[in-house]
Amino acid sequence: MSDNTDIASLIDILQSDLELLNDSLDLDLGGYTMRIRSNHLPLLERLTEYFAHLAHTAANPDIEILAIERDVVDTGLDFIDWAREPGKTGRKDAYFDIPGARVVYKVRTGMVFLQSKTTLIAAGPCVQNDNQVINFINSQYMNWLQNHGWLICHASALVYQGQGFGIAGFSGGGKSTLMLHLLGQSGMSYLTNDRLFINSTADGVLARGIPKLPRVNPGTIVHDPNLFSLISSKDREALLALPVEELWDLEDKYDVYVDKVYGPNRIVNEAPLSAFLLLNWQRGSDAPLAIDRVNLYDRQDLLGTVMKSPGPFYQYPDGAFYQDDEPFNEQAYLDALKDVDIYEVSGGINFHQLSERWLEKLID
Repeated sequence: MSDNTDIASLIDILQSDLELLNDSLDLDLGGYTMRIRSNHLPLLERLTEYFAHLAHTAANPDIEILAIERDVVDTGLDFIDWAREPGKTGRKDAYFDIPGARVVYKVRTGMVFLQSKTTLIAAGPCVQNDNQVINFINSQYMNWLQNHGWLICHASALVYQGQGFGIAGFSGGGKSTLMLHLLGQSGMSYLTNDRLFINSTADGVLARGIPKLPRVNPGTIVHDPNLFSLISSKDREALLALPVEELWDLEDKYDVYVDKVYGPNRIVNEAPLSAFLLLNWQRGSDAPLAIDRVNLYDRQDLLGTVMKSPGPFYQYPDGAFYQDDEPFNEQAYLDALKDVDIYEVSGGINFHQLSERWLEKLID
């Protein structure tokens, strides 16, 4: 396809002559509303189930997203690979920019996404790759948050007695596993997993999550009784028979429906942020577990656990897109977290012990 490609021609390629259903899914994300439309009822029903914990509104939406179920489409575009973050390997995303729009291609699945200020389309085998459609929907909310002063963090977060706390760690550090261990405790509510947004205000730092359910690997499921129902007992026994290192590294994601697993009304959208746990512990270490309060200005080596790239879908208010070689604004994170209690977790990995000790600290 030539460099003269425009949005109209891309819409024609991605949607073709596939007709949209009259039904739609309207979502209210606390000040930002969106409408999801599709040509495929099972896909729309799947998305409705996934976002069931959100308020649904029929008000005029801020944006409309089309999710087109179809075979993998060849756009003919000369995609450029999106650079992976440190610690990540292999090809994942590729992109092609045209004036006012970006096309993102998922290398492993063939899904294609078109994004502009007025056009948002996900096209390909959407049902098979519904998680990527969900991420695309959430990315639009993430754009809105960042364009309204919120800073993206690579963190999970929970709320206890009205106060939120974040959990971050270097790649593979187990922040989701720890979050779910703690969520099983009475009085805990779920705020977010993997994407946390913070905003420093005159009244303190606020934390917001995105409507993304926790996704866990088998290594987490087999050791957490709350999650046993996600797999069969036979599969659990087979997984437990694997070498510890192999089980830890096994990638096979399962969605955790918080309200079903932990009970109703366990999801909140926003809370004051009072603390951050930074997991700097080590697999295989015999060192005792330690939780030490630190100053991020003195320990900027820990900033890497918190900072997160906005990613290829991030579009600035002026319509320009984020580039993969843009540096992190470290000072923005230091400023946003200056009044938040920061704790470094070091020593050997022990989820049960850390959960107990952190809960004791919260109660005190």
